[in-house]
Amino acid sequence: MSRVCELTGKKAMTGNNVSHALNRTKRKFNVNLTKKRFYIPEEDKWITLKVSTSALKNINKNGIAATIKDARAKGFLKQ
Repeated sequence: MSRVCELTGKKAMTGNNVSHALNRTKRKFNVNLTKKRFYIPEEDKWITLKVSTSALKNINKNGIAATIKDARAKGFLKQ
């Protein structure tokens, strides 16, 4: 499975390591992902999602139901 947040769609970016002599080598910036279980009271079930830590902050702020609804509207989460 790829390293992509299931709620926000965040994925790895590429960039360069730059040395003191300004030599550049390719590198990858991975997303800070965690596997987390959430209880959805409206559907009365538990779901497991691979989410970024910024998505966890959105869940704490807006609630899991609103965040999932927004992710489904943007096409990141399937029904």
